[in-house]
Amino acid sequence: MPVKVHLDHIGMAFTTPGGVFRAVAPLNLSIDSGRFVSLVGPSGCGKSTLFNIIAGLLAPTEGRVLIDGEDATGTIGRVGYMLQKDLLLPWRTVLDNVILGMEIQGKPLKEARERALPLLQKYGLAGFEYLYPNSLSGGMRQRAALLRTLLFDTDVILLDEPFGALDAQTKLQMQEWLMQLWSDFKKTVVFVTHDVEEAIYLSDEIHVMGTRPGRILETIPIAIPRPRVRKSSLSPEFIAIKERCLNLLTTPALEEAA
Repeated sequence: MPVKVHLDHIGMAFTTPGGVFRAVAPLNLSIDSGRFVSLVGPSGCGKSTLFNIIAGLLAPTEGRVLIDGEDATGTIGRVGYMLQKDLLLPWRTVLDNVILGMEIQGKPLKEARERALPLLQKYGLAGFEYLYPNSLSGGMRQRAALLRTLLFDTDVILLDEPFGALDAQTKLQMQEWLMQLWSDFKKTVVFVTHDVEEAIYLSDEIHVMGTRPGRILETIPIAIPRPRVRKSSLSPEFIAIKERCLNLLTTPALEEAA
């Protein structure tokens, strides 16, 4: 598979009153086209900083972001980006929230609605198209926000803990829904989560990050066949990957504390 996103020696440091704070040590990361990749790590390890750099919202102090081999450092609009908060506009209907990205790109309103409406109906929002966000559950709001991100029409989607605020049952349902969406649209997805089991279940590979400064400790491929079922989380392979991730996440913290 061709490389879709490559972080070439990306590093980030901030100047503070107490001196220079290195948020991310220079790192290299390649993500192949069409892959589902997760970043897991403790708070403060630089996951969101990397997302902001990839999205062009933050200029790195070192290195380049390459998308399809082209330098996209500091370029906005090359990726879709969804935060944990859905950020739906309360004065717009679900349909008109979903088409917001297309509007920003200059698509006529009628054309944007015609494109979005079948997707709302296919992906679990039938009957909610003309309601307002305050009428929706948390899961439904996230569906709308994800479809809005998808319809921004980029090959790369960044998802920053999109299910972190949902209850356990809704979270499982949203994971299944996201897998269907990813399978249908073949986007390259970079997913941030604190939930190791979620990362294993969803991903083709996991990049486990450490902190002080932020860095990639290890890349773990997930060879569990797709489509995956929940009982796979009881398999020896799943359990071994989970233990490996948790060991990586806890050992550095213990070393720093010492």
